[in-house]
Amino acid sequence: MDADLVMPLKPPGAGKSRLRGAVAAHRHAELVLALACDTLAAVTSVARVRRVLVVSSDPAALSELAGLGVELVAEPAGGGLNEALRHGAELLRADAPEGVVGALQADLPALRAVDLEQALTEAAGRRAAVFDRQGTGTTLLLSAPGKPLDPHFGTGSAELHRTSGAIPLTQALPSLRSDVDTEDDLRHAAQLGLGKRTAALLPAERAQSR
Repeated sequence: MDADLVMPLKPPGAGKSRLRGAVAAHRHAELVLALACDTLAAVTSVARVRRVLVVSSDPAALSELAGLGVELVAEPAGGGLNEALRHGAELLRADAPEGVVGALQADLPALRAVDLEQALTEAAGRRAAVFDRQGTGTTLLLSAPGKPLDPHFGTGSAELHRTSGAIPLTQALPSLRSDVDTEDDLRHAAQLGLGKRTAALLPAERAQSR
């Protein structure tokens, strides 16, 4: 089934603290934004993704993302990550009450459209989740048609989503499982082939653009 996706994203200067040092300090925000741009470039090429809503506490800091064909909205004041995702899901549901909504992480710079397409196919309208390569986090959560997204992102989200009834997707989906929180994660993503924005920021020996 087609899906509408919510992507949470902190202001680039404040995001990805564990990734500091991967590039020069003055380029950290640029790297965070590049991860999101490469993720969105893959997502927006998937015909079965209808809308992408980026939720942030500072949408103005992400204004260049609008050029990728996504919508930017402010997250609720005082809420956390899951509240931001619920807010985005509600906005999408206002347009398509019986549709599928999903939450996708913004740090998948090696993402291939085919992996996202395969995840949507395997989910087949069920509430489902894709866990990261370590098996502890969640990179994609999909609702059933017209049903709550019910996000439980944060530490141990894989187990929390499994316990809440999300079906773990079992296909390999290597690029969809390779989120980037640390330099080791970034090296792994580089082995898969980074998107152009991220690859351009990294030393030549570490960046393998696709």
